[in-house]
Amino acid sequence: MKKVIALVFVALTAVSCSQTEKGAATGAAAGAIVGGIVGGNVQGAAIGAAIGGVGGALLGAANEPGRCYYRDRYGREYVDACPAGYR
Repeated sequence: MKKVIALVFVALTAVSCSQTEKGAATGAAAGAIVGGIVGGNVQGAAIGAAIGGVGGALLGAANEPGRCYYRDRYGREYVDACPAGYR
């Protein structure tokens, strides 16, 4: 069963369209594996997949064209549209 779940996540990662989807699929797969190992049960894998999916989606969205990383004067990082003409 674990091999089937792993293969499903690999397949989802391969067919994803955008960077956000690829990041979410990769993060969910990695989170499920780590959560399953650390928690030792399906609940740990599910929690890990949820956390990894959200984190991966956020990182994937930040890597899409037209998105830039910024840091404010307090050191907080955020992602927003890049200035016009910026590559």
